[in-house]
Amino acid sequence: MQPSFTTTALSTVIAALVLSGCTSTSTSSNSSTMPAGPQTRLQGDTFCEAATTELVIPVAGTFADGQRVRDYYTGRTAVVRDGQVTMAPGEQAEGLVLLEAANSEAGQFTWGGATVYFAVTDRFANGNPDNDNNYGRKPDGKNEIGTFHGGDFTGLAQRLDYLQALGVNALWITPPFEQIHGWVGGGDRGDFPHYGYHGYYALDFTVPDANFGTREEFRTLVEQAHQRGIRVVLDVVMNHPGYSTLQDMQTFGFGSLYDGFEKHLPERWGDWRPESWENFHAYHAFIDYDHPDWSGWWGKNWVRAGVADYETPPNASIDEVRGSLAFLPDFKTESDQAVGLPEFLKNKPTTRATELEDATVRDYLITWLTDWVREFGIDGFRVDTAKHVEPEAWTELKAAAQQALEDYRRANPGEALPAEEFWMVAEVFPHSVQKSSYFDAGFDAVINFDLQEEAAAGARCLPAMESVYADYANRLNGDDPFNVLSYISSHDTTLFSRIADRDPQLQKRAAAALLLTPGAVQLFYGDESGREFGPTGSDAHQGTRSPMNWQSIDSGQVNSILEHWRALGQFRERHPAIGAGSHRMISANPYVFSRQYGDDRVVIAFGAHQP
Repeated sequence: MQPSFTTTALSTVIAALVLSGCTSTSTSSNSSTMPAGPQTRLQGDTFCEAATTELVIPVAGTFADGQRVRDYYTGRTAVVRDGQVTMAPGEQAEGLVLLEAANSEAGQFTWGGATVYFAVTDRFANGNPDNDNNYGRKPDGKNEIGTFHGGDFTGLAQRLDYLQALGVNALWITPPFEQIHGWVGGGDRGDFPHYGYHGYYALDFTVPDANFGTREEFRTLVEQAHQRGIRVVLDVVMNHPGYSTLQDMQTFGFGSLYDGFEKHLPERWGDWRPESWENFHAYHAFIDYDHPDWSGWWGKNWVRAGVADYETPPNASIDEVRGSLAFLPDFKTESDQAVGLPEFLKNKPTTRATELEDATVRDYLITWLTDWVREFGIDGFRVDTAKHVEPEAWTELKAAAQQALEDYRRANPGEALPAEEFWMVAEVFPHSVQKSSYFDAGFDAVINFDLQEEAAAGARCLPAMESVYADYANRLNGDDPFNVLSYISSHDTTLFSRIADRDPQLQKRAAAALLLTPGAVQLFYGDESGREFGPTGSDAHQGTRSPMNWQSIDSGQVNSILEHWRALGQFRERHPAIGAGSHRMISANPYVFSRQYGDDRVVIAFGAHQP
């Protein structure tokens, strides 16, 4: 039986532990407290009625008189006469005509026009049910908000044809590394057990988590993606490892309980559950965070964690680099002190981590991360919490990753490998479309947080995107080019399906707003199929990571939305000009614009009747 605490006493314990940096009050992986985003459709914006009648489309300056052009959406062709063509949008095209030269072929890939698909591995597809239960992890039997759902590398590999049909040319997956085995209290209220299903609570960076699959299954995923021309971008974290948990304390022998408190725990500590008057934060009351046995965890030279004789980190709002995010242990990546392997890794039989001579914390992390590139041929990194690590670390990571990719190419001369230059994109909240100092620290792109709100108006009426498209193209593809990765949904903000208030027409029309945006764009799994917000508890971000809605896809229930996204995605993949080219508005009514990148040229028309 668990010890009894009054509500006041328990609150006092938890508050004290929060102040000492020993409990989780947030389950978000993001670098800041991020808004959950609008929860209902934006009001007051114009909603266009899409035209299906013939449009007179001016194309002069892009296509010459006498040239035959084709609408990629319907396959219809027409010959340019007097600088224009007459063509009706397809019945399902939402007023769009996507014009290309009738004899055009797919253009050369460029990251400036990339379509990146972001999948939370655990929530995407379960290809191997045999690996669903590892390290003693268990479902909670309730809403399964923060538990593992079974998605794995095999499931991703089985759905690569689906991604290819969407026009996807890069797959971003959450960190594949072995996660903390136990759980922490989820949300502000500790109302659910939260495991590291999302990959941001690393325990061992050198091996895959058994719930995600084996090294060979990961290798198969990467190889099969490359065979389809899909690059693989790995999500990586250098700011923090995962929290300590009851189960990891027992399994790896670090930390300590208060004397006599072990009798209040089950045989397997991770099986503890709170009494009706407690929540999942209450387990902290069993733990002696001042005990010297915490030296057996990461160690005070590795992390700031506020336990035992470890340095207590400041809040990240005070010190972005040395501060703690959501009370996570903060890696000392800025330290020039040589360190040995942490004690628990020395004693962990399944690790591939070895002692490195005269190596700093940064050296170890860079070695561990780039070994995945060297062994598997990873094409790029999406870097989590980039502003919370010193820029020098990212410069070193980029150089080491490039060398690792070249090593892989030399060792595997016969392998299909799309990338020659390693690509890195930074998560820096709330970065917008600007060329910041991150581009001097090894990054090729930065995530753009602005488009999610801007695209809501564009889904209602595409001409609302003109100022956005023109501004983005001028900034990104002008005299001093750079790149951003724009999205309409993410794991740390909200789903567009919520912004659209589950309106299937808005979810369908969002495809044009996103996929015609200059720069690289990111689909969050299920953007293309209207995946709905899931159970979330007291953490508003958890619902964005609901299971992929394969049932509605496989049954044909969302065919109208999905086929529209496929048509636009394939058109974007064929034409790097859409993302990397110059933008020119040709006409306001109908709304017509062109994009040009070298010899690659397209004209996009949108016909609508204002209500």
